[in-house]
Amino acid sequence: MENLILTLHIVACVVLVILVLLQAGKEGMGVIFGGGSQSVFGSGGAGGMIAKLTGIVAAIFLVTSLSYNYMTGHRGADDSAILDVKIEEKSEQSKPILLEEAAPKQPAPEEPAKQ
Repeated sequence: MENLILTLHIVACVVLVILVLLQAGKEGMGVIFGGGSQSVFGSGGAGGMIAKLTGIVAAIFLVTSLSYNYMTGHRGADDSAILDVKIEEKSEQSKPILLEEAAPKQPAPEEPAKQ
């Protein structure tokens, strides 16, 4: 059921983008996408039909968004989104090492005997 809703949602997304791009703007940019007066929709343009289709597809988009979120969002109390990872406790080995402790202590070099 989730796959059906997700597929319908993706199809609605693509169709909604296409319908929004086909709508004629005030500047006449819809002519580029076929929304002009010489299109298949007649001399009045495609404003009424495309606007209605956009509203219908937008409603389908909204319903599929909410229903998919509802179906996948419910988890039981024992389920967790975080993997079962044991948190390490600080031990003596994990404390920071100071520079004085890190360098091995070497005896001072002896000066060679003068002859």
